[in-house]
Amino acid sequence: MRWKKRGLIFEPPGKIGWIASHAAVPIALHLGGDRFRIYFSGRDESKRAQVGYIEIDINAPTEILAFSQQPVLSFGAPGNFDDAGAMADWIVNHEDRLYLFYTGWNRGVSVPFRNSIGVAVSGDSGRSFEKLHAGPILDRSPHDSCFVASGCVLFDRGRWKSWYISGLRWEPEGERLKHYYHIKYAESPDGINWKRNGTVAIDFKSSDEYAISRPCVVRDRDGFKMWYSFRGEAYRIGYAESHDGVKWERKDQEAGIDVSESGWDSEMVEYAYVFTHGDRTFMLYNGNGYGKTGIGLAILDKDN
Repeated sequence: MRWKKRGLIFEPPGKIGWIASHAAVPIALHLGGDRFRIYFSGRDESKRAQVGYIEIDINAPTEILAFSQQPVLSFGAPGNFDDAGAMADWIVNHEDRLYLFYTGWNRGVSVPFRNSIGVAVSGDSGRSFEKLHAGPILDRSPHDSCFVASGCVLFDRGRWKSWYISGLRWEPEGERLKHYYHIKYAESPDGINWKRNGTVAIDFKSSDEYAISRPCVVRDRDGFKMWYSFRGEAYRIGYAESHDGVKWERKDQEAGIDVSESGWDSEMVEYAYVFTHGDRTFMLYNGNGYGKTGIGLAILDKDN
């Protein structure tokens, strides 16, 4: 693969209450024709994540057609699993309902934070979402000791399938704690009640790695493809393939996208979201600062 970068398509304005900074973890929803709604997570002045969107014409992606002045999903009540932030992970259109799977944030005491996964649904075509439950649908378990987050969810052949971040441990590094997490796999009959047995989908390939995040899984006639973010020193976008969605082979050298020589994505690239429209394949992604510099777009080069 080789991706042709189209550049930065949205930079956080920093003047609206729910988005004082960041436009992280983008997700594309096709609205019809060439129009797409791009959901992302901004941070308010207290650094709490909330979900909003922009709308673009995919052929002129830097021209913003619509912008949500208010978040479509906000953080929860004090004491809930998402009281310090709600970050969008994935959207599934199933039986005429939009399901938004999202990561809830709690501030930690012994560690900086704890994450869990919740779900919300939309009754107005994605202009707003209502949480199905006050509590999470995926949380710590015997197989996920520290936290879970960033679930990619597909409804595939009658089963709900998820690839998600599993927090393994925190280790001291100087005066701070360093988190270790990779990607695991789960299944569900209804998208709410999930069965986990500790199956690892994407694991570390060297001792330099400590974080593998934001899985993006696509199924085609050849099997399953996954894009994800991995880091030692800084995030890069990785790539893997699987015949069954459970056992994966990392092929990071085939990802086809890397940092630029300068500019908004010169230090890191991460949080890829891959989708098709017509005969073209697109990638939304973040650059420097985990979404602080905004959202970029790339197109797959069909000649390679």
